[in-house]
Amino acid sequence: MNVIAREAEHLLPVYAQMDLEPIRAEGPWIHTADGRKILDFYGGHAVAALGYGHPRLVETLNRQAQLLMFQSNAVALEVRARAAQRLAEFAPAGLTHAFFVNSGAEANENALRMACKATGRARVVALEHGFHGRTAAAAAVTWGAEKWYGFPQRPFEVVFVSREDPDALRTAVDERTAAVILEPVQGVAGAYDVPLEVLKAARAACDAAGAWLISDEVQSGMGRSGYAFAIERAGVTPDILTMAKSLGGGFPVGALITRPEIAATQQVGDLGTTFGGGPLACAIVETVIDVIEREQLVQRVARLSQRIRETCIVGPVTAIQGAGFLLGLRTSRPARDINRELLARDIMAGGSADPHIVRLLPPYILDDSHVVQLATALKEIAA
Repeated sequence: MNVIAREAEHLLPVYAQMDLEPIRAEGPWIHTADGRKILDFYGGHAVAALGYGHPRLVETLNRQAQLLMFQSNAVALEVRARAAQRLAEFAPAGLTHAFFVNSGAEANENALRMACKATGRARVVALEHGFHGRTAAAAAVTWGAEKWYGFPQRPFEVVFVSREDPDALRTAVDERTAAVILEPVQGVAGAYDVPLEVLKAARAACDAAGAWLISDEVQSGMGRSGYAFAIERAGVTPDILTMAKSLGGGFPVGALITRPEIAATQQVGDLGTTFGGGPLACAIVETVIDVIEREQLVQRVARLSQRIRETCIVGPVTAIQGAGFLLGLRTSRPARDINRELLARDIMAGGSADPHIVRLLPPYILDDSHVVQLATALKEIAA
């Protein structure tokens, strides 16, 4: 019995899975049970920012586990204070106060709750095709979630507007709006980079209506866009910025960060989490930020992203969209077929909600040779 069948014996059958079994990994390489060595251009849904087995991450986990594996937020921790400070230094100027959670959905859930509670309003504006998570509020603002939502009703009114029309956004945001939530680069939608005019319109509309702007950077954040955070491309600072995935480099951790005047409105008991902000997660956050800065990985992402754009519109690829290492290769044939043929050539990529987009979310540690390997494989695949 193979491992897929073994999992099916006791796990809910809710995931589509590739026909391979990873057993170990290092750098950008995944080794499988049948002896293959696969170049990872998917990064576990944008998680493995530093690749696999980065010595700094391994050393941090070992050291922190020996010192203190867990304590809750009932006590203050030096490692938590350091992680929050480093995150505030890495975030856009003006965002200074963090709340640590376990996932991107939790970060968005809490951001939306803060906005509704503080404004006393019950309407949220979101962009068509956006994905924000599978918890109650995060799923409510996810485009197309009615297919799997499951809850009997949404916790607030949701208005979806075009991701391409700044005027539609300006019209939708009014005195009834608690928040606008958006991904500056829509990940699940196929690495679609939202026009800068729309991002600027969202900021202006929120300012005019007294609503909050929430930038969901669960996929695009932490350097993946070629900027520290993708919304910085528009010169826009949100009221709350959410992140996860690359934030932990493989360790489960999420966070939101906000302005000091918003932080000042929060009181004991307004938010809470058992595992969020634990010492292991905080030690990892501190290390991930340090490695990104010391190894100049944001600059590397920007440079190699441009190389992909210059060399990979070949074979079945007709165009490339997205930013940094959150890229969508538009394909002349169905993306699932291209992904299958890439995997046969020992390259792992991902799909998206767009059936003609191959999504790339690779580790930041790639080098030029890995881009050459991808371009070579694509040339071999029929258009």
